[in-house]
Amino acid sequence: MTYETVATFAQTWGLVYFALIFALVLVYALWPGNQKQFDEAARIPLEDGPLDDGENKND
Repeated sequence: MTYETVATFAQTWGLVYFALIFALVLVYALWPGNQKQFDEAARIPLEDGPLDDGENKND
């Protein structure tokens, strides 16, 4: 097995792997059932409320 063979294999299947991961992330982000979760997360910076998470860090 030569370096060129291994490099070609890694480049080809690496591209396929990353394309598959990208497609899965895209499907997850655009899935209609996740819209409410993403809408709530988008509104977090606009909410009035305490800036900390409720834990007292000075203890």
